[in-house]
Amino acid sequence: MIGYTILLVCTIALFALFCVGLNLHWGYTGLLNFGHVAFLLIGAYSVALLSQQGWPLWLAAIAGVSLSALLGLVMGVASLRLSQDYLGIVTVGLAEVLRIFVQNETGLTQGSFGVQAYPIVLQGWDPQTWQTGLLVSGLLAIAALGYQQLWQWWRSSASRGRHWLGTIALASSLVVLPPAIWGLADYERYPRSGQMLLLLAALWITVAAVERLVRSPWGRVLKAIREDEEVAIALGKNVLAYKLQSLALGGAIAGLAGVFYAWQLTAIYPDNFRPQLTFDAWTMLVLGGTAHRFGPVLGAVVFWLYDSLTRFLLPALLPLDGAQIGALRIALVGLLLMALMIWRPQGILGRREELSLGR
Repeated sequence: MIGYTILLVCTIALFALFCVGLNLHWGYTGLLNFGHVAFLLIGAYSVALLSQQGWPLWLAAIAGVSLSALLGLVMGVASLRLSQDYLGIVTVGLAEVLRIFVQNETGLTQGSFGVQAYPIVLQGWDPQTWQTGLLVSGLLAIAALGYQQLWQWWRSSASRGRHWLGTIALASSLVVLPPAIWGLADYERYPRSGQMLLLLAALWITVAAVERLVRSPWGRVLKAIREDEEVAIALGKNVLAYKLQSLALGGAIAGLAGVFYAWQLTAIYPDNFRPQLTFDAWTMLVLGGTAHRFGPVLGAVVFWLYDSLTRFLLPALLPLDGAQIGALRIALVGLLLMALMIWRPQGILGRREELSLGR
């Protein structure tokens, strides 16, 4: 149970980080990116291949993030002059071309056999007692910051009529926190708990940094571009440059998620980066709410809790085989999204005035 809880927290944090980059593209800039998985692929393959060649893990991770940002610039130069619809088509096409290239390039990426036996962060680490104490303290510090943000939200006008959401968030965290602390305390038995702490720290720092950026003059220009590009041009802003910066930064964040994705999987294959991941990220973002700092986080929590619960509950409740259960789970996600689009199109945390769907 503890091991599965740690794995679930890692997965939620990883995809929340992945969605933060997509939120910067779509939620704040209005860029319709259906090829977001390409950044995940670049980050994962870069850290795996470079660390195999003897690069230090931290340097390989920085290289993966930098190459993902570079891909964002290249993707932007090639497609940003297109309209929204064509931009979405081009981005999903570029991502699939990149995946097929990786699948067929046997010399560099080892083709469909994938990349295996590469170094993993904190692999083989045996922490001393004081180091274990630091790990537990770090997790408690992140939890305390989360509770502080929850309390501030609870007291704000944005929480009016939605206190039930804060109650659910508090209860969920209190259920997850004890197993996570236990996993860090018994690190030798649950070594993945170290990755969990790194992921949570990276997610928290990234969310805070993006929030600071979007509240700056730079972020206000991005929102102006999202609302009306012609107005931003009339104000003398270089719209193309701002879009390129947004694509590069969002790509770098997704590349960082790709680095952790490679470490979590321990072996990566081209099929790990199918377009389905991009549309899963879109589902999480729409669920949580676009243009909100915690929208991607809440969306990832809802999506993966639903995935975990239905994986175990539906087979016990319904006399269906595995294929039928899988189809039913996907259909239920579709129904949930349809209901959300009807009654709350801005998502759970999103604000209607920030809504860019259909613009």
